[in-house]
Amino acid sequence: MSESNDIKNEALDLYIALSRASQWVNAHGDRDIRRHGLNRTEFGVLELLYHRGPQPLQQIGGKVLMSSGNITYVIDKLEKKSLVRRRTSKEDRRLIYAEVTDEGCRFIEEIFPEHTSVIEQATAGLTPEEKRAASELLKKLGKYAQQSYK
Repeated sequence: MSESNDIKNEALDLYIALSRASQWVNAHGDRDIRRHGLNRTEFGVLELLYHRGPQPLQQIGGKVLMSSGNITYVIDKLEKKSLVRRRTSKEDRRLIYAEVTDEGCRFIEEIFPEHTSVIEQATAGLTPEEKRAASELLKKLGKYAQQSYK
């Protein structure tokens, strides 16, 4: 086998391993999130708003890797659950913010520690040092893949 084929096989092996690992870690997280009546996207938006504060609707999609059309639907669902509300900017009435309600804060504060434990358990197959190394390498890989995307 040529060196070129070895490089291609390494890239494919990495892609498969990365996809499978992501699928199974996400399965743990998704199961936990569903127990609380949310899906991964709703949880991601709620967690973003809780930890980063109010966000313009137009910017949420880019932060949680979702299309802007989907954001409206997700915010609607979170509003119906009284976890999030919309607020019009006082400076620019065209700008709409999403923010966590008091009920949403209580909700995330209640479930987030357990969710963190679920993710810790799902990733317990690696030592803390291995987790740090994997995180650094995956960030490097992600940045390169993003920059080279044309």
